[in-house]
Amino acid sequence: MKISPLQEARLKYTPKLPGMLRHGISEICVKEGAETQSVADQDKIKALFPNTYGKKEITFEKGTNTSAAKKQVVGVILSGGQAPGGHNVVCGLYDALKATDRENVLIGFKNGPSGLLDDDYLVFDDEYIDQYRNTGGFDIIGSGRTKLETEEQFAVAAEVAKKHGITAIVIIGGDDSNTNAAVLAEYFAAHETGVQVIGCPKTIDGDLKNEDIECSFGFDTATKTYSELIGNIERDANSAKKYWHFIKVMGRSASHVALECALETQPNICLVSEEVAAKKMSLSQIADYIADSVEKRAANGMNFGVAIIPEGVVEFVPEFSVLIQEINELLAGSKAEEFNALATWKDKYAFIENGLTAESMAVFAILPESIQQQLFLERDPHGNVQVSLIESEKLFSALVKAKLDERKKAGTYKGKFSAQHHFFGYEGRCAFPSNFDADYCYSLGYNAFMLIQYGYNGYLSKIANLSKPADEWTAGGMPITKMMNMERRHGEDKPVIRKALVELDGKPFKYFEAHRDAWAVETAYTYPGAIQYYGPAEVCDLTTRTLALEKE
Repeated sequence: MKISPLQEARLKYTPKLPGMLRHGISEICVKEGAETQSVADQDKIKALFPNTYGKKEITFEKGTNTSAAKKQVVGVILSGGQAPGGHNVVCGLYDALKATDRENVLIGFKNGPSGLLDDDYLVFDDEYIDQYRNTGGFDIIGSGRTKLETEEQFAVAAEVAKKHGITAIVIIGGDDSNTNAAVLAEYFAAHETGVQVIGCPKTIDGDLKNEDIECSFGFDTATKTYSELIGNIERDANSAKKYWHFIKVMGRSASHVALECALETQPNICLVSEEVAAKKMSLSQIADYIADSVEKRAANGMNFGVAIIPEGVVEFVPEFSVLIQEINELLAGSKAEEFNALATWKDKYAFIENGLTAESMAVFAILPESIQQQLFLERDPHGNVQVSLIESEKLFSALVKAKLDERKKAGTYKGKFSAQHHFFGYEGRCAFPSNFDADYCYSLGYNAFMLIQYGYNGYLSKIANLSKPADEWTAGGMPITKMMNMERRHGEDKPVIRKALVELDGKPFKYFEAHRDAWAVETAYTYPGAIQYYGPAEVCDLTTRTLALEKE
């Protein structure tokens, strides 16, 4: 297989480990901390996880390794969407396992959790693993979104583990995947299988974080990749001086990606979904907010700009959420067939107008016709609107144009407005990992094996102090149940890891808030450029602006 010069160079890169993990594995001991409890619903979570709840946080330190020596056969699964650095988690796990005993075995289950259930696997060796070091993607074994959540699945997993003599399973995934890891760990403990489960925190969305998990892996690389592209567009906008660029970025449940990209590139506008919800902003108010920037810049002769839109922002607009609920009710059961039988959009529009409340119809009426139709044509298997498919970048540019047309008629706006649209998502999920993610992910995998060796179950691999150079990072583990609360899912109360939203009183948002009014009018763009892998540490090993501000 022919590879690029960059990939060939990256294969030779040696990831940096936390200082204390650089001691030989025989010189790493455990320091136990306090017992833990879940972030909420303690009694309910404890009742659901009697064998794994309340365990102690642990930190690894230099000292004599006191773990019991035994052959380890470890299974590893990549779960959910891709994130840069996943290959290095596997490589770090493999290297630690082999450094302890060359007879240890690492089994990769293919295509996500379904590989465990189907017993579809490969056994890693040096030749195979060396092809994937420091590369992007999850193609080393593939990924999938199968959930491990039923007793039947757990029983199958236990049988497959028993067949291979597996002592531990490492699940590399986001909040849902690590919730499944916690439930599987509890099952294995309750049934005395002897199999441990360790999780690793992954998601480019950045919403798997808390006081213990400073950053999920992949966020650094993905936001740097998007920021390079946004910076390129800003430079183009400032050169051509004739387009407003509306750029949608990943982040359905939280706006961490959008905020980080804004801190990196200083666009004229960046919406933050959590703020939209807190202020109960309407679509019209959001459109006016953007139109104000367009008008002020036009008054200064600048008929161009850049706006960053989080993928899921419309779900945070209260009136839009009510509209979606009413549409789902409107097309419930046989009414969907009645609606679909109507021949023209005019007839369908009359059906909609007759079925929605006046308040929701007022919201529906201001939407561009393409978005109106999308709300009724794109349905999920349950007949509900697929909100994630809404092209919010086009929605807001159309709403802004309508506002500007009104202002032009009123004589308050005399500029020109022409929009371009972009969506940056898949471009960042499998990028070559930054040095930060290459180091962080390798450390997570290496550390996961230390947790296995010391017998921990239902723990998340934890690398902390990440805003400092790697030799100052710390390593350890935290019980996954510490991050959990109860939430309503599909009509049932379920234990899940709490998603971390952008904190409006946090330092990253406060910095953005203090500067955005100036950015909205001025051309204050910054151009991060491509991710740098070789050169001065202050260029190559930069953390995200979010992490740097949080740890000031």
